[in-house]
Amino acid sequence: MAILEICCYGVDCALAAAQAGADRLELCAAPQEGGITPSLGTLREVRSQVHIPVHPIVRPRSGDFCYSEQEFKVMLSDIAQIRDMGFPGVVTGILCPEGLLDKVRMQKVMTVAKGMAVTFHRAFDLCSNPYRTYQELEELGVARVLTSGQQQSAEAGISLLQALNALGHGPIIMAGAGVRLSNLPKFLDAGIQEVHSSASRQVPSAMRYCKAGVSMCSDKLADEYLRTEVDPDVVEAMQTLIRLQGDSLPAPLADYHPGRLDYLSGLTGN
Repeated sequence: MAILEICCYGVDCALAAAQAGADRLELCAAPQEGGITPSLGTLREVRSQVHIPVHPIVRPRSGDFCYSEQEFKVMLSDIAQIRDMGFPGVVTGILCPEGLLDKVRMQKVMTVAKGMAVTFHRAFDLCSNPYRTYQELEELGVARVLTSGQQQSAEAGISLLQALNALGHGPIIMAGAGVRLSNLPKFLDAGIQEVHSSASRQVPSAMRYCKAGVSMCSDKLADEYLRTEVDPDVVEAMQTLIRLQGDSLPAPLADYHPGRLDYLSGLTGN
């Protein structure tokens, strides 16, 4: 069956997603910024309370994926911390100014992340040559690529997802960006092995007093009395659909690139 990864933005979301049947979690902060590295406190609490595989994102800021030397040092430090805390995987990605994979820095990432499954995130969708980048990620031993097929949504990019998946070797292709209960069957029918979804809902603030005219956000149109959290009912429904779909069993482990071994072994625990 396909693997369901849920994107979570805090401890409460992580607990809800795990209890609803998610196979694995991506742990982030700041959903409005596309996800950045979670705080140390969040990492500690999730590590102690969640008992399915959790892969924190390491992304020092929003925006592009071309980083300064100081930003890169922070990334390596964060990866080392996540490794030492016992997380089984990490999610990250780095590009060169020309839109190609920054192989030198990614090799350093792989060295620091030794023993963890590395997911190359949607920096892949901003690279200038997806096939070349995919091959280079395979050579590095990256476990999977989270991608929308270089389109705004994974549904729109499904042709590239299928083409990369059909190569039959290299990192697992995990479809992400706009993967919902309503379009999940399209990815399952396309043979995608892993899907990534926020499965989210908007929840009103517990505040009874709401101060008008003062915003803490640079986006003045944002409603700061609404927050995004995982909807456990959606997670459960997506997992049920995956099981009903009855995806074919994965190929024998011997047929996988080393990074793909995480496809099965990553489900044994966090």
